[in-house]
Amino acid sequence: MTDSPTSPAVDLSLYPDGTSLDAAGRLLVGGCAVADVAEKYGTPAYLVDEGALRRTARSYTDAFASRHPDSLVLFASKSFPSASVIGVVSEEGCGVDAAAAGELAMALAAGADPARIVFHGNAKTDDDLLSALTAAVRYVVVDNLDDVERIARLAQEPVPVLLRVSPSLDAKTHTAMMTGHDASKFGIPSDQVADVIRRIRRESMLDLRGLHAHVGSQLLDLDQFEAAVRAVAAFERFGVYDLGGGLGVRYTSADAAPSVEDYADRLVTAVHRHLGADVELMVEPGRSMVARNGITAYRVVTVKRGVRTHVAVDGGMGDNLEVSLYGQAFQPSVVDRSGPAEIVDLVGRHCESGDELAHGVEVVSPRVGDLVTVPVTGAYCYTMSNNYNAALRPPVVFCRDGESRLAVRRETFEDLVRRECLLPGAD
Repeated sequence: MTDSPTSPAVDLSLYPDGTSLDAAGRLLVGGCAVADVAEKYGTPAYLVDEGALRRTARSYTDAFASRHPDSLVLFASKSFPSASVIGVVSEEGCGVDAAAAGELAMALAAGADPARIVFHGNAKTDDDLLSALTAAVRYVVVDNLDDVERIARLAQEPVPVLLRVSPSLDAKTHTAMMTGHDASKFGIPSDQVADVIRRIRRESMLDLRGLHAHVGSQLLDLDQFEAAVRAVAAFERFGVYDLGGGLGVRYTSADAAPSVEDYADRLVTAVHRHLGADVELMVEPGRSMVARNGITAYRVVTVKRGVRTHVAVDGGMGDNLEVSLYGQAFQPSVVDRSGPAEIVDLVGRHCESGDELAHGVEVVSPRVGDLVTVPVTGAYCYTMSNNYNAALRPPVVFCRDGESRLAVRRETFEDLVRRECLLPGAD
């Protein structure tokens, strides 16, 4: 155990834009005291700064529209597949990237315009495609030849489609987030693209409008996006290009990430140079749209000091799988009080040794009942929330202008039991 006489400062630059401390030193997100929100809605809880989310969405649409008027920013709904979040970004001018029928249903429930929805999926069933065709989405992305067969069989009129191609690039990211290499399960390998284009054109129910490419996720080097544009330009030219998403974000104070403006500038410049200024351009930000705009609040349940100091909170891998799956580093803080610093492992309550939220981090020496916040959890944490140990998935709470409101309620034990069909005494 390592102690320091000073209190570790909360790095507000990792929290939603506008996060501050009040006169009493309490953490405010969206103008709401996190402690008050935690008291009202319980913990663990996902907090989303609605105002900051809206500003991020506008920064994306403005950045691309000012550089390339014929552009559409599609929110990658897989990063936070809640109608509440999809509705906010839709109101700010974003379309939606839906990677499954469930995400499409969420987008439609949120009031998203189907004409601004692009439908993905590497293993689309008949039902998936029927949902997209019935909704009349803007484009269906063809990922394989089975998509071609299914669309040709199910469609009643020609369907505007994009073809997902591999740019044959190894992204500088975690291997599980690499999607643009020829061995990926996504898209058409580069050496097969020309043959698949010819195959699509033989089908009267498929109207091939353009290409889609996505290098990977949590990309911090803008050169990779420019390389993807060059790779796509090597194929036949089209009038529509969807260049995916993948812009990375800062998770800790030591991280550096490009701004939305820098990303838009580099990508649009590359598009104009290699593909032309007269194409329809789409991008699909997810992580960079929502990650910083969400935090998770926990309560300390127990502190165990020994070879290492384990600080266990009332959540864990049931609400944040990023650490277990990708080894993602987070920077938690014990908030709303000062005290000596201590190096700890922040762990969860689940019966799994890998249930860890942060390893070897410096926080104010923790006590049972302390409020702990983990910033930059707006992306993929809600997405992958689960019922490990039959835990209840947390609520989503919107904070804006000092007011909080429930966006997604906390799951209940009744919710878990409701789907069981063989309970004692059941008919």
